[in-house]
Order: sequence, then C-alpha cells, then structure tokens
Amino acid sequence: MNLVVQGERVTPAELRHLAVLAATSEVELVDEHAFRLREAACGNEPLIAAFCAKAELDWAWVPDGLRLTDFGLFVTDMDSTLINIECIDEIADMAGLKPQVAAITASAMRGEIDFRTSLTRRVALLQGLPEQALVKVHAKRLRLNPGAEALMARLKAVGMTTALVSGGFTYFTDHLKRELGFDYAWANELEIADGCLTGRVVGAIVDGQAKADHLTATRDALGLAASEVLCCGDGANDVPMFRAAGFAVAYEAKPALREVADCCLDRVGLDGIARLFE
Repeated sequence: MNLVVQGERVTPAELRHLAVLAATSEVELVDEHAFRLREAACGNEPLIAAFCAKAELDWAWVPDGLRLTDFGLFVTDMDSTLINIECIDEIADMAGLKPQVAAITASAMRGEIDFRTSLTRRVALLQGLPEQALVKVHAKRLRLNPGAEALMARLKAVGMTTALVSGGFTYFTDHLKRELGFDYAWANELEIADGCLTGRVVGAIVDGQAKADHLTATRDALGLAASEVLCCGDGANDVPMFRAAGFAVAYEAKPALREVADCCLDRVGLDGIARLFE
C-alpha cells in the first residue's frame, strides 16, 4: 500500500517524519503539492492521521499500481463539492429565507433527517419566488471549487466518462454539464409556472439512493466493474453512491460521509483527486 500526502506546502522534515511512521524510505514526488510514500505500513495510521492534521496535510492509502487510467467512470455531487454553495440556500436568500432553509439543508447533510423530506420542506418555502432568482444565483454566487476545472481536464485527457449527479436542481447541473463537459447530469427539476417557482419539484426526487442508482446504471451501461468507478461528494446523501464505487473521495465532507470514504480531502483542491493516482 502507498501513502499519498498532499498539501499547499509539504516540507522535507514532514516527509522524513511520515516516512518513519510509515516504515518506508521510498518517497516519490508526484508534483509540488503531493508525494507518494511507497510500500508504506498501515500500523501507525492513528499517528499518521494526527501528524497530518497538525501539519495541515491530506493523506490517503492508495493500492500500489492503481492509476487514473484504471477507472472508467467518475461521478460527483454538485453542491458544496463541485461548487462552493448549496444552491437552494442561495435561492432562498433571494426571498429572505436563507436561515430557515440552510438549517434544514445542514441537518439533511449531517444525516439527521431524511433527504426527501428535507427537500420537499425546503422547496415549499420557495413558492412564489421569481424564476430570475435562479439566474442571479448562477451568475453572482455560484463558483467552482478550487481544482474543479483542472480535475475535469485531466479526467477527459485519460478518456474517462464523467457524470454529475445532484440532489440540487437541473438549472445548475445543466449549466455545469455544458461548461465543464460532463457526459451526463441528473438532478431535481423545479416546477415553474407563470415565471415563478411553485414550491414543488417535477418528477422523481434525486435522493441518495437515486444517486447510487444513476451511478450503477451508468457503470453497467459502460460495461465497467465497481472497482472502475471513482466518485466524490460531501454529505450524508452521498453515502449510497460511495458504497457503490470502487474509490470514494470525501471533499470537505460531513462526518457521516467521512466514515465510509476511502480518502478525505480538506487541504487541497479537487485536482487532488487526480494526484492520488498519478
């Protein structure tokens, strides 16, 4: 097993200490932000985790020889993963309801309440809001998280199929699909009548299980094994798709998701996903 360490700055002294903890002398440069400690021992994982936390470094165990080209499908969440906001919270802010909606969002992402229930309650609060609010959120508040464009470029360069699956809304996933070149995108569709939100969604709700279902259906259509699927998310409703993927990365994630992730990234951008396997 290899130990991959990443950070804004990884010092020689930190690498030497980690090499001792991991019982290895083989340290490879991935790039200026990442290093691979080959044939590392996992026995001191708690000490490695504690040291990396103090040094503000991300770390992950990666099987020796596993490379980005070994994956055929990448599936990612949108809100607070690919992008910097929870879209529904920002839409609600246009109506002065952000605190109420954000509180429900946070509870759902921690896994405290059922996602379907939380979505229904949050969308209902948006009834009567002009459709133009979606345009404003996309134009003025939505930003890609660091490393998103670099990650997508790298995935496309190796020929990987990419999919965006979200408990958010199609207005935003459709834009991101075009902007970043995703092959597929799924999300919830807000019902609009006379230029205003009705407070309802159209069709089946995309919840955690639906995310996993889209992942497995796409995987099967491509003729891939579970081990050939790479995914990324941040909240409790990403747990089912994490369990269906071969390697799952929790990005600045809630505790419920971190527990089932193969890797947690908190210090580097989304391009750190590709560095794990370079």
